[in-house]
Amino acid sequence: LCLMAAPGKVTAFRLPPLPTIGEIIKLFRLKALKQLSQNFLLDLRLTDKIVKQAGELKNAHVCEVGPGPGGITRSILSAGVEQLLLIEKDARFIPGLQMLSEAAPGKVHIVHGDILTYKMEKAFPKHLKKNWEDEPPNIHIIGNLPFSVSTPLIIKWLENVSKRDGPFIYGRTQMTLTFQKEVGERLTANPGSSQRSRLSIMAQHLCAVENCFVIPGQAFVPKPEVDVAVVHFTPLVQPKIQQPFELVEKVVQSVFQFRRKYCFRGIEILFPENGRLKRTEQLMMTANVDPTLRPFQLSMSQFRNLCNAYRKMCDEDPSLFVFNYREELRQKKMTRSLLESTGHPEQTEEENQL
Repeated sequence: LCLMAAPGKVTAFRLPPLPTIGEIIKLFRLKALKQLSQNFLLDLRLTDKIVKQAGELKNAHVCEVGPGPGGITRSILSAGVEQLLLIEKDARFIPGLQMLSEAAPGKVHIVHGDILTYKMEKAFPKHLKKNWEDEPPNIHIIGNLPFSVSTPLIIKWLENVSKRDGPFIYGRTQMTLTFQKEVGERLTANPGSSQRSRLSIMAQHLCAVENCFVIPGQAFVPKPEVDVAVVHFTPLVQPKIQQPFELVEKVVQSVFQFRRKYCFRGIEILFPENGRLKRTEQLMMTANVDPTLRPFQLSMSQFRNLCNAYRKMCDEDPSLFVFNYREELRQKKMTRSLLESTGHPEQTEEENQL
């Protein structure tokens, strides 16, 4: 297959004739592993469409996560990139990727490794670094992510955005990634939406998040049970909540712990049992948040107020931030089990939910 340029466009780089992705899969006897939630995208029109969402890639430096048999890889190379870093955990795909590397001399660097542990601080040349306030650097992260890794990976990268390290040591590096359609909807959900979640707040307070388009499940081999969303992230110059990542995550996670109940129920678990009610009231009043709103109804500014008020309380009492509600429940449970003579009281509603 020769990848031709779109009509009317002139590309500086064109791959030589290569076997199709389907032929590569047969040639190297590749099979998608269910336990790794692998799904191959063979339609080059769709891989081109994904790559187009990343923006202008001519002379860019790109990191592709989990290239697999190399469908998106071909589309990235055809976009005229300067350098392409491929990070692939599954050794079965390396020979096929090496074939692509040979077809694009000097452009491709293959790393056999796990993106969750790979250090991206030195992945790109130093001269590409930009100040955070400047336009994003000419660096892009692109990936058709296995479902099993997509959520932990985006949380890890959002923490990197917050701390301006990892791939964001170079500036506001943009990302174009695939997720299950439902996860894509959560990432972009507005206040009041049933999909509004912890992921919505963590992503939107740090990035401009765009749900670009949905790829039907039948486009993949093997066909997943769900459709797939392509989501684009551009880190914001100023986060909407200017508090440490760990603090924001703790508050947001607590609020959404009881997503069908009033939001004060989640706020309560930020505090030890002794004085819990009084401190919860104090936090809600300081933040000026209606305690009878549901978690998914809260706006970004209300979450910002909650985080700022909680930070103030933690500064006054540093033991608050290290308090762990689950640990308190565990200790209570152990104490109850020791009181054999009084029997075993039923679990509380909070214990059941947690």
